[in-house]
Amino acid sequence: MPLFIVAIGIVVLLILITGFKLNTFVSLIIVSFGVALALGMPLDSIVSSIEGGLGGTLGHIALIFGLGAMLGKLIADAGGAQRIAMTLIDKFGEKNIQWAVVVASFIVGIALFFEVGLVLLIPIVFTIAKQLRVSIVYLGIPMAAALLATHGFLPPHPGPTAIAGEYGADIGMVLLYGIIVAIPTVILAGPVYTKLAKKIIPSAFNKSGNIDSLGEQKTFKLEETPGFGISVLTSMFPVILMSIATIINMIQTSGGIEDNAFFTVVRLLGNASTSMLISLILAFYTMGIARKIPVKTVMNSCAVSISHIGMMLLIIGGGGAFKQVLIDGGVGDYVAELFTGTNISPLLLAWVVAAILRISLGSATVAALSTAGLVIPLLGQYDVNLALVVLATGAGSSICSHVNDAGFWMIKEYFGLSMKETFGTWTVLSTITSVAGLGFILLLNLFV
Repeated sequence: MPLFIVAIGIVVLLILITGFKLNTFVSLIIVSFGVALALGMPLDSIVSSIEGGLGGTLGHIALIFGLGAMLGKLIADAGGAQRIAMTLIDKFGEKNIQWAVVVASFIVGIALFFEVGLVLLIPIVFTIAKQLRVSIVYLGIPMAAALLATHGFLPPHPGPTAIAGEYGADIGMVLLYGIIVAIPTVILAGPVYTKLAKKIIPSAFNKSGNIDSLGEQKTFKLEETPGFGISVLTSMFPVILMSIATIINMIQTSGGIEDNAFFTVVRLLGNASTSMLISLILAFYTMGIARKIPVKTVMNSCAVSISHIGMMLLIIGGGGAFKQVLIDGGVGDYVAELFTGTNISPLLLAWVVAAILRISLGSATVAALSTAGLVIPLLGQYDVNLALVVLATGAGSSICSHVNDAGFWMIKEYFGLSMKETFGTWTVLSTITSVAGLGFILLLNLFV
């Protein structure tokens, strides 16, 4: 019965969002109340469960998410992202243009959330495609693959950041393993799949696209942008800090070195929130003060970035509320009992549940957080690497983007594709990212 109630709740959520066009956050809260009642939770504990889930989720990620949005906006507004893309494209040359787009999109994708990265990079891709007289889809597929992989696997993106908090996983390890998994996944879903896509859906590669809906884009002359090195350093600085701290922590653990003040300081600096704050302060200088941009303008970029993510934060909080209802209502324990004594890998289970929810709901973040509510009680039965469970959940929540996902429509409209062509390019690409990601996670699990 608990799983049947959850299934009904997901169907209702789907109807509210897609049928009645109700706001996703409002829909999540309504369904959370409904599922809590159906599960027989005590009436006086329903509100506290929903508030606890919402607050617990946002309490962990709001700081990282907010600082990350500001960092990305500063890099974009200063022209740093454009400098990274144009420099790499120039260095790689026309013959290796796809790889230039992949590397640029990966670096930019770490600092910018998926939709922001897409809006920022698409005009650059269009310009390059026009100059080189190549198909925009030929460059668009590797760009989208890199942005999707960073969105699904790497903090400070909302999905992996929120799930790491729910599972209690070390966010530095998630980042380190996420990069190891994301790189080969992007290669398969990007340049490799492009060759196959040209044979399967050749018509897509003849489209000219339309980015008029993006409005007038802020473009820079290359000499007006920050240097390539400082742009990459600023974008990657939180990754560098968290990775260094994670590696030092691994050395300490494996070497049995006694804890001291040095390791305490390293852990503080490598904490995701601290890393993001230090990186933002660095960006204030490199993307602002050093370029003689007024502090007021820099602060305005920060304010605008936060206004853009307000609703996303509420949706993530709503997903956390739904997750908590599933745990407090006993659904997670029911699932745990269901799989007691079975040999199914929790990595595979997390991926399957997240994939089903993603296909049903459309939102990768909501799917991932709902998965946590079902999988968390199960984790106590297994000796499993929690960072890999985070990545498996992220991989599952990336699968099969279709008509209930905003990303599907963005790709369709910007690249001027038909429904069939969008399914054949973007939907297949997202599925390859998900399945290949799971494959590399299971492979990595053999060694860590």
